[in-house]
Amino acid sequence: MTHNRAPMLHDHASLIVYGDDRPGIVAAVAGMLARHGANIVALDQHTDDVEAGAFFQRTVVHVKDLAAALPALEKDLAGTVGDELGLRWRLRDLSVPLRVAILASKSDHCLLDLLWRQRRGELPVVVPMVISNHPDVADDVRFFGVPFFHVPSQGADKRAAEAELLRLLAGNADLIVLARYMQILSGSFIEQVNVPIINIHHSFLPAFVGAGPYQKAKDRGVKLVGATAHYVTEDLDEGPIIEQDVIRVSHRDSVAELVRRGADIERQVLSRAVLWHCQDRVIRHDNQTIVF
Repeated sequence: MTHNRAPMLHDHASLIVYGDDRPGIVAAVAGMLARHGANIVALDQHTDDVEAGAFFQRTVVHVKDLAAALPALEKDLAGTVGDELGLRWRLRDLSVPLRVAILASKSDHCLLDLLWRQRRGELPVVVPMVISNHPDVADDVRFFGVPFFHVPSQGADKRAAEAELLRLLAGNADLIVLARYMQILSGSFIEQVNVPIINIHHSFLPAFVGAGPYQKAKDRGVKLVGATAHYVTEDLDEGPIIEQDVIRVSHRDSVAELVRRGADIERQVLSRAVLWHCQDRVIRHDNQTIVF
C-alpha cells in the first residue's frame, strides 16, 4: 500500500518574526539570513497599520547542513532581530515533526480523521498518545499503533483527572488537540501544561449552548452549519480563532443530516488548523491570529 506522504523538508527551517513595524525589517532579516548562506524559498508578511502598527513575517529558508548551522543562526537572530530590531522571533527545523497529543471523548470523527491524516503523511506530526475520559475509542486508536490512556473525569472536581493528564503529557507534547473532548479545562491546567491547545466546536456557539444543539438549530431553521477551530484560553470558546468554515443546509435536512454535515465540517476545519499550526503558519496576536 502506498500513502500520499508529503516530502520531508530536510534542511528547511521556518522563521517567524513579529513586533512593532518600522522600515528596514525585511532587508535586515534577509541580510542576516544571507550571511549564513540561507536561501529564502518562501516569504509572507503583514503589517496591520503602516503608521504605527505591528509587523508579522514568516520566512522559509533552505540551509545546507541546517542542524550544524542552527546554533550560529540562532545567535545572529538574537542579536540582529532581537536586540537591534527589538522583535520577537522563533526558528524551527521543519524536518522535525511536532508531537501532537490528542484528547477525545466518545465522538470519534475528529480523532480518527487526525490519526488517518497523520498515518498518510498529510499532517507533519507524530502522535505520542490519545487520552480520553471514556474507553469507547480505545480499540480504534490502538489500530493506528498509538498509545491510548483512559483518564476518567466525573463530577465537579476535576483536579485528580487534570493531575493525571499533566503527568501523562509532561515532556511528551508540543501541541494538544481537543478532538471533541467534552471537558472544560481549568486555567491552572492550561498554565501548567504550557503548550498550545487547539479546540474545535460547531459554530452554533454561543447561540445554541448546552445539549442538543443540532435539534435546537433545526427548530430555528438554520441555513448554515459550520465549525470553528481556536486556541484554548481560560475564557471558554473565546480564544484566538485559527480557521472556520460553513456549509449551506435547508429545511429538508433532518437533524441526523445536520449532525453528519457538521461532523464533516469539523473534521476539515480542525485538520487545517492543526496543519497550519504545525507548519508555523499561525502567529498569535492579542486575541486574534495572523495565518499565512
